[in-house]
Amino acid sequence: MTDTASTGLAHSFQLKSANVSLTALELYYFDQDDFENALREKINQAPGFFKDIPLIISLEKYEGLDSELDFFKIIGTCRRHQIHVIGVRGGNDDQRRLARGAALALLPGSGQREKPAEPEAEPSRDEAPQTSEAATSDGPAPAKIVSQPVRSGQQIHAPEGDVVVLGPVQAGAEILAAGNIHVYGPLRGRALAGIHGNEAARIFCQSLEAELVSVAGHYKISEDLQDNGWKSAVQIQLRDDLLVVTPLNKA
Repeated sequence: MTDTASTGLAHSFQLKSANVSLTALELYYFDQDDFENALREKINQAPGFFKDIPLIISLEKYEGLDSELDFFKIIGTCRRHQIHVIGVRGGNDDQRRLARGAALALLPGSGQREKPAEPEAEPSRDEAPQTSEAATSDGPAPAKIVSQPVRSGQQIHAPEGDVVVLGPVQAGAEILAAGNIHVYGPLRGRALAGIHGNEAARIFCQSLEAELVSVAGHYKISEDLQDNGWKSAVQIQLRDDLLVVTPLNKA
């Protein structure tokens, strides 16, 4: 009798929902040389951030010819730089057929996005931060309130509302929210607000020391932030498709 049989397990795996932070590459046209040069330039800005990340190719603003769209070349170029293309978002029927032929997953465009399914409870972790939710039954989506520091390697995810952290967010930690993110302490990890495309979402923190901040998919890394509001109280928002950092006392 095998160990599996002796433990009474009926199946070799389970399928569960997973909250994963993904980076989207918004493609406007595809020329292999231009693509690789631009990708190399981005990677040189923050080599550690891009290494081994999963990537989605967004076709929602693609204006090139379908005949120029070669997913095998895109995948190969990204793999040479240790980036893993896992799917495409949006696109017309022909573009999605090409993506399917390259064994890529197909994600709906922002205009087709369905309401996310209710996530399953995440397994408890040692020293996991305590969280609570507060909202009226007929009011907006509840805010997730985190009463302890968010430690390196931990992820806090609010698929429908805001996140409020009553302490620091350490380097290597990650906050994801459909709405706003409020950090009443230093923000040293990653903060991604408006993860379902809410361009009105904002990030507020008492001390900006972040590895990465993002609103509705538009992001800045620490190198981009250090000349503007670094280690001070700020809010971060989108204006004309650009992330803008504003001191809280001038908001």
